[in-house]
Amino acid sequence: MQEFEYKTEVIEEADWMPARERGLWRDAFRALRRNRMALVAIVILLVLMMVSFSTDFTQVVARYSYRQQLYDHIREAPSWAHFFGTDHLGRDNWSRVLSGIKTSLEIGIGTQIIVLFVGVSVGIAAAMGGRWSDSLLMRLTDVTYAFPDLLLIILVRSVLYQRHIPVLGEPRLQVMIAIAMVNWVTIARLVRGQMLSLAERDFVMAARTLGASNRRIAVQHMLPNTLGPVTVAFTFGIPFAIFAEATLGFLGLGVPPPTPSLGNLVFDGYNAMQLTPWIVAFPAGAIALLMLCFTFLGDGLRDALDPRQR
Repeated sequence: MQEFEYKTEVIEEADWMPARERGLWRDAFRALRRNRMALVAIVILLVLMMVSFSTDFTQVVARYSYRQQLYDHIREAPSWAHFFGTDHLGRDNWSRVLSGIKTSLEIGIGTQIIVLFVGVSVGIAAAMGGRWSDSLLMRLTDVTYAFPDLLLIILVRSVLYQRHIPVLGEPRLQVMIAIAMVNWVTIARLVRGQMLSLAERDFVMAARTLGASNRRIAVQHMLPNTLGPVTVAFTFGIPFAIFAEATLGFLGLGVPPPTPSLGNLVFDGYNAMQLTPWIVAFPAGAIALLMLCFTFLGDGLRDALDPRQR
């Protein structure tokens, strides 16, 4: 009697999964879950956002208002009553650092929203607008890229502050616009390059043959295929904006008091750093923590969205 040998083969989930259940974002989410550093960064960021943005959590965790001055507790060292100590006016540094994290996150994410709108618009216009439009917009990006980042940010922030434009009167919005004026170039170049590479693909040629307009091709067919690299660039831009805001705050050009930001918290304790180092150490550590979390998250998204990694 003829004997049959049966062999078993281990098939990964991605191999047998139906095509309708597979996709870029679903596969990227599975890859992101395997990146432990990215997951830790996500958890830390979610906790910081929940504590700093939620009023109920802030009142319970902070215990003091960031404006409350306790003159009997000036420049106290960290203790159970004041986790991060107090500053030269007796204000609780723990509550001020939490409020500074909220300000930094608002400016970092808000700046990248402006950058995303400007960069994507310029990239689409350069890629789909013809030779003259492409040449003009790319020369504009080259000029912007040639300026030193910090110098241009300070220049734009000073102009917006001195002009007293009613629409742009909010200091945080002025800081966002000043940082976005430098950071939009990366996404604009990225979107333009992606769209120029997609212009010769079969699905774009088919849409053009069927009579679709350039606007519809760009928005409905080409732009969704650039979301992966744009998402990574968006995430990496947040720590740049946070560090730029902290630099402006340290130079006295950031968010004005009494609203605390991590930059002006470092500036407040800089003069007495040798006597009270905790006033500088904790907001500086918060800046480093935010930048590391978004950097690890960006690394995880870059690896997850790169098809060559799978």
